[in-house]
Amino acid sequence: MKDINSATDNKDWLEIPVGPTGVRPSNPVAGQMRYDTTQSVLEYYNPSITGWRSVTNVGADYVVATGGTITTDGDYKVHTFASTATFTVSAAGSVEYLVVAGGGGGSDGGGGGAGGYRTATGFSVSPQAYTITVGGGGTAGTTSANGGAGDDSIFSTITSIGGGGAREWSSSGTSNEDGGSGGGGSNSAGVGQYIAGGDGTAGQGNDGGRGYRTSSSYNASGGGGGASAAGADGGGSGSSPVGGAGGAGSNSSITGASVTYAGGGGGGGEGGTGGAGGAGGGGAGSGSGAGTAGTANTGGGGGGGWVNAQYGGAGGSGIVIIRYKYM
Repeated sequence: MKDINSATDNKDWLEIPVGPTGVRPSNPVAGQMRYDTTQSVLEYYNPSITGWRSVTNVGADYVVATGGTITTDGDYKVHTFASTATFTVSAAGSVEYLVVAGGGGGSDGGGGGAGGYRTATGFSVSPQAYTITVGGGGTAGTTSANGGAGDDSIFSTITSIGGGGAREWSSSGTSNEDGGSGGGGSNSAGVGQYIAGGDGTAGQGNDGGRGYRTSSSYNASGGGGGASAAGADGGGSGSSPVGGAGGAGSNSSITGASVTYAGGGGGGGEGGTGGAGGAGGGGAGSGSGAGTAGTANTGGGGGGGWVNAQYGGAGGSGIVIIRYKYM
């Protein structure tokens, strides 16, 4: 037993190793303590609960992790990933997550679909490095190409599907339209006819709105689908087409503040009025110019442009956010 009254033994007894997470003792014993300079916490070793734990975690199953931009909200830590990176867990537990994929690109007609939106609590993580993939937004459509589909976002076993790209007005195909939320339809068919937008994915988003032919020379394109609502159909009449609004996204308070993500892009209105972008980063459609891009790190779809004359807007990139109790 150490004699804490001895100057020599007292020094040895009180000494606590200091260093980054990566240089923890290779052969620790139960009850050993050290100061982790990576996480700025005093921690102890308990092999019965998967190893090193912060002293604030005594008696609780709290996660210890690094990666992304870290903020706090009361008793919770929040890791925000705006681009692809690594979430490294050193003590197991349960987390809440929000995974939003990249939004689809608008075309010279329809609005792009929002990226897939997935969120849940009680997701178990174990000590390991998780690759966090943040999906990019889809490319803007041109006068001869559909808007590009957004890229998937991934955390562990959770994959959110990229938003569907909008159909180019004269295209008879449906390439890229389906996704987390579907891209809006555009129409070169007969007057008074509708053409459907893309399909959304159940549990992640909604369908794109339909394109509508208002006259032999004018088209009103559909809005892209959003996380909480489908894109609106194009409308109007004659030479006054009105693009459909993008579907609304969904609110999340995972960071501690309420933020809306995954809104669909508004549809273009050829020579008329473009549809509004959906709440949650959806770009607005246009009746006289190019569509507006979706907002970065929201998964918003790009807006549709003036049919057969202007490009659409690119989709907004996605985001991954992880939250857990830490004290």
